[in-house]
Amino acid sequence: MSVLVYTESEEGTFKKIAFEAVSYAKGIADMLGTSVTAISINGNNTDQLGKYGASKVLQVSNDQLQSFNASAYADTIAQAAKSEASPVVIISSSANSKYLAPLLAVNMEAGFVPNVTELPTSTSPFKISSTVFSNKAFATTEITTETKLIGLAKNAFGVLENETSVAIEDFAPSLSESDFNTKVSSVEKANDKVTIADADIVVSAGRGLKGPENWGMIEELAEILGAATACSKPVSDLGWRPHGEHVGQTGKPVSSNLYIAIGISGAIQHLAGVNSSKVKVVINNDPEAPFFKAADYGIVGDAFEFVPQLIEKLKEFKSNNA
Repeated sequence: MSVLVYTESEEGTFKKIAFEAVSYAKGIADMLGTSVTAISINGNNTDQLGKYGASKVLQVSNDQLQSFNASAYADTIAQAAKSEASPVVIISSSANSKYLAPLLAVNMEAGFVPNVTELPTSTSPFKISSTVFSNKAFATTEITTETKLIGLAKNAFGVLENETSVAIEDFAPSLSESDFNTKVSSVEKANDKVTIADADIVVSAGRGLKGPENWGMIEELAEILGAATACSKPVSDLGWRPHGEHVGQTGKPVSSNLYIAIGISGAIQHLAGVNSSKVKVVINNDPEAPFFKAADYGIVGDAFEFVPQLIEKLKEFKSNNA
């Protein structure tokens, strides 16, 4: 018996959320008095998962699973959970994990709680806390099923090193044609910049920038900070920025360590999608902008004056600390 954790990778490289999921699984395993088994699908250098608490890695190498397929991945993870007699299975809150979660829950006949933010308050009965209502409240849920599926909220637990001796085992799931009824024909992604999903820092801007021609300073600030760029819904609707950068309740959710909002008033739908970011900095020339009420730090001023000065100060800081 062990706690099973699904570790996501992209082109063989593990994502930060995989290490966070293993760290969290280790915390639950310690509470249950058991160990952590990680399952990796076509991941490389799987022994590094031992650094975060995994004592065993089930390594799946299957060309059919090179592209994400929710049904096939859910079937694979369910078979691994059965093989390990896992009472608890951990997944992340990435877009792919959110897609496979209900399929996996049905497959394992497991109770599922998404957006979990901390370790269980108790294991018998099994009670766990999660965010609800667009991160505006917390709920404590008791999972009564024999197998429990937990979706860990991004950036909620953190990556914790817990060096463990790890054993690598090959795992070959038994997959059927029905697992591949849905096929991925192509995947398009931007490879030249940090993605919103993986970013620790997100620099976002709204209609306060007055037009797409003024986005150069936003991109420059993001580049200096190693951040992803994002925008409000009106900006993407106007065609100033691609829809893939739209964040908020109706766009991509953001759970970054730092979220910088420039020229965004703070509509309730936008706030709901970025509320789980740890630190929110707002730059707006309207002191009555709703976003200031949700901000950790606020600057009332003209973005066209403040942002270039901020860029220069950051360049100076980086130059002095190179």
